[in-house]
Amino acid sequence: MTATEPRQSEPAPAALPVFTERPADWWRSAAIYQIYPRSFADANGDGTGDLAGVRAHLTYLRDLGVDAIWFTPWFPSPMADGGYDVTDYRAIDPVFGDLAEAEALIQDALELGIRTIIDVVPNHVSDQHRWFRAAVEAGPGAPERDRFWFRDGRGPGGEQPPNDWTSEFGGPAWTRLTGPDGVPEQWYLHLFSAEQPDLNWQHEDVRREHEEILRFWFDRAVAGIRIDSAALLAKDPALPDVPVDPRPGEHPYVDREELQEIYRGWRRIAQEYGPDRALIGEVWLPDTSRFIRYLRPGVLHAAFNFDFMTAPWDATALRTSIETTLRVHGEAGAPATWVLSNHDVTRLVTRYGRADTAFAFETKRFGTPTDRELGERRARAAAMLAMALPGAYYLYQGEELGLDEADIPPERVQDPMHFRSGGVDPGRDGCRVPLPWSGDRPPYGFSAPGTTTWLPQPEGWARLTAQAQSADPRSMLSLHRMALLIRRTHPDLATGDFRWIDTAPGILAFRRGAHFACVVNLTDAPVELPHSDHVWLASSPLEAGRLAPDAAVWLRPTT
Repeated sequence: MTATEPRQSEPAPAALPVFTERPADWWRSAAIYQIYPRSFADANGDGTGDLAGVRAHLTYLRDLGVDAIWFTPWFPSPMADGGYDVTDYRAIDPVFGDLAEAEALIQDALELGIRTIIDVVPNHVSDQHRWFRAAVEAGPGAPERDRFWFRDGRGPGGEQPPNDWTSEFGGPAWTRLTGPDGVPEQWYLHLFSAEQPDLNWQHEDVRREHEEILRFWFDRAVAGIRIDSAALLAKDPALPDVPVDPRPGEHPYVDREELQEIYRGWRRIAQEYGPDRALIGEVWLPDTSRFIRYLRPGVLHAAFNFDFMTAPWDATALRTSIETTLRVHGEAGAPATWVLSNHDVTRLVTRYGRADTAFAFETKRFGTPTDRELGERRARAAAMLAMALPGAYYLYQGEELGLDEADIPPERVQDPMHFRSGGVDPGRDGCRVPLPWSGDRPPYGFSAPGTTTWLPQPEGWARLTAQAQSADPRSMLSLHRMALLIRRTHPDLATGDFRWIDTAPGILAFRRGAHFACVVNLTDAPVELPHSDHVWLASSPLEAGRLAPDAAVWLRPTT
């Protein structure tokens, strides 16, 4: 093999080109950066991230090379579940700023060539939402309760929940109210926490309200809507117990047929604003024949691919996931999405350093030992793998810095999953810790010096700050900057077809078009590379033209 040295050894560019012209179907191939606002950057010094902090770091995101930013909920919320318990969709939580700040942020980002996606949570609202408070006050049988799922209990005195549905956070999916006189009355449904009552999507008020919410934000130049728990909105009005083995499409609250009509209506609203507005669903469905229905023409533009995210660091498992994803999305004419982590899962560096590298919510591995150096090597390679695949790439904040899962002292835990599990589940706080920007001790430039951040930062993150990594051409941040630059500018990564290259077991290799190839070594020994006359980028230094274990390389093939 004849090749130049990997470009990962060169300094990252100071700034990427700003493109004023973007394709209308940007969502098909965009690099999208997920922002968890509480933990991105704190401008007012209260220890919690805010929109002013995001605005102050927009050039960082431009230089990183992303096309869009996706915000987890920034609306007013009691924060019973990290903002996914919303009280008002037409305002901004005062912790983050106000509506004027959000509008300015959206425009500032657009001027830098970055679109904005926001999170909408249509399955439920906060128990402090005006609708739910009115329903509670109105009492049993009142029309205000029809916007939710209020039912009498079963058994003597209605002491048992109306059915056997369970909450995503553990325990029954029903909570019983107590009347002003202290007498127990009806139960209400919540598939998540008790502070998140489920909406009744058969009610016209619910449908109309969400259509108006979409228009409210599209009017403010939001480019995309990410739909939380998109497969859970519709319920069987009879509220039956969950069958032992429900047939596809017949589950009482998962993936019901009514959802197709709802999202077709949303798609029509998006189309009113032009072809550059997108609907992106969070659709957790293992049955690909059901998943694909959400991506048919006229429904959603895209949906998250969690199979790839949860796959172990194993060549066979990853290849199977890639092949299935490309096939399913290709059949629907929809773009694939590649996600390695988010605000709900263990940080990639930590997970990939464990003996078992798969991820599943029901079998999370608490306190499992991890090899950080190994995890970082694999995370670097995985990022290059994901960025080389056809489709959109989603990057969760902090992954570009190689942050590991933080240990949160019990007295500082915030996540309701921890409390609902009786302390067994440590929750998701470890991947939500405030970002380190600069300095050698907490709060690492996230807040003003001496500020106590809403979640504690580890003492050992000085070398992981954005400032420290910007000065290191071999850092995780520099790798991401260079990879995203190549991804944006290499024509074969924009339009090139996808073809596997025959390799030995444990190796993933494929071509994109005529002049780009990606090779990932998932074995424990160096491997020979295909013939090439140029290396675009490598996650680890090449060893005499060979690719190290747990490493990836982008190159220009000659055969």
